[in-house]
Amino acid sequence: MPIIDLYGHEHLRERLLESVRSGGLPSSLLFQGTRGVGKQRLALWLAEGLLCASPDKAPRDGPRSGCGQCAACRYGAELTHPDLHWIFPRPRLKDSDPDLDQVRDDYAEAIAERAANHGLYAAPSGSEGIYVATVRSIVQRAAISPAIGKRKVFIVGDAERMVPQEGADMAANAFLKLLEEPPADTTIILTSSEPGALLPTIKSRVVTVRVPLVADKAVRAFVENPIVKKTLDASAKASTAERVRIAAGAPGRLFSGSAEARATMNARRIVDAAIGARPALIHSTALGQGSMGARGNFADTLDALVELLGERVRDALHRKDLPSAASAARAVDAVLQAQTYASGNVSPQLVTSRLIRELSTTLR
Repeated sequence: MPIIDLYGHEHLRERLLESVRSGGLPSSLLFQGTRGVGKQRLALWLAEGLLCASPDKAPRDGPRSGCGQCAACRYGAELTHPDLHWIFPRPRLKDSDPDLDQVRDDYAEAIAERAANHGLYAAPSGSEGIYVATVRSIVQRAAISPAIGKRKVFIVGDAERMVPQEGADMAANAFLKLLEEPPADTTIILTSSEPGALLPTIKSRVVTVRVPLVADKAVRAFVENPIVKKTLDASAKASTAERVRIAAGAPGRLFSGSAEARATMNARRIVDAAIGARPALIHSTALGQGSMGARGNFADTLDALVELLGERVRDALHRKDLPSAASAARAVDAVLQAQTYASGNVSPQLVTSRLIRELSTTLR
C-alpha cells in the first residue's frame, strides 16, 4: 500500500519543483523546521519527482511531484524504489562493527515497517542514532550506479542524530566529501529539527531550506484522511478540531505520544488565552495547569510553549516582519523567566496566570 500523501507546503513544493524543472536544484539540501511538520515526507515527495521516468507528464498542480503512473513513481510511493535510500535513527546493531549487508537489511526491515503503517510513525527514541556503519554504507552506496533509473536520492532524516565515534574520522570525512561533491547522478537531502546540533562542517556543505508549519486547513485534511483517523483512533479518541489544535501546525506531533500531545495542547491554550486577553479565559487556563504536584507536566508545557513561540519568531523573520519577530522573541524571554519561577516553590497556576498577562501585551 502507498504511503499517505503529503499535505500542505504548497508554496514550498512549487519552488522546489521549479528548481527541479530548471535544473537548478542543489545536489545537497538541508530541510530544517519544527519536529512533526513533515520534512522527511516532503523529502520523499521531492524524491518521487527526481526519480520519475516521465516527469514531463507530472500534473503541475497535483499532490505528486512525479507522473504517478510510471514504475518509478509506484515504487517510490511504496518505499521500494531501489534508488531511493531513506536513512533515519535506528537502535545500535548488536555487532560492534556491522558490515554493509547488515546495515542494509536493518533499514530494509525498518522501512518496510513504516510502509506497512502508510508512512505514519513516531519520532525516534533518545537511544536511536545514525551510527558510523550507516554513514559508511551511505558513502559506499553513493558510489554505485543507479539500479533502474538515471538518479539516486539519499534522504537522511534527523541528521543531527549522526553519532560521532572515536576512530571514525575516515567515514566522517568521506561523508563530508560526499556532501560537498556528490556524484552527478546523486541528490542528498538531510532533515533536522535541531539544526543547531548539526556539525558546522555539515551545514556549510548544504543549501538550507526552511520548512514552515502546516496551515490548519491542511492539518485538518490530514487528520480526516481515513487511514490517519483509524491510526489515531487506535490510541485515543478525539475530535478533528482537537487534533488540529494539538498538532499546532506540525501533524507529526499527533504520533509522538500522549504526554507531548498534552504539553503542546496546553501551550496552544496559553497562547490563545494571551491573545484573547479575557479575564475568565486567563483564569480558566491558569487553573487548567494543575497543582504543584503536576510540576513535571507543567515543565513540559513550558518547553512546548518555547517551541511554539520560537516558530513564530522564525516565521516572522522569514516574512521579514521584524516587529512581529521582536514581539515573539520577547514572548520567548517571558516563558524562559516563567521556567525559572516554575523551578522554585511556586504554584504552576500562579506562574501561568502571570505569564498569560505578560504574553497578552507582547503577542498583540
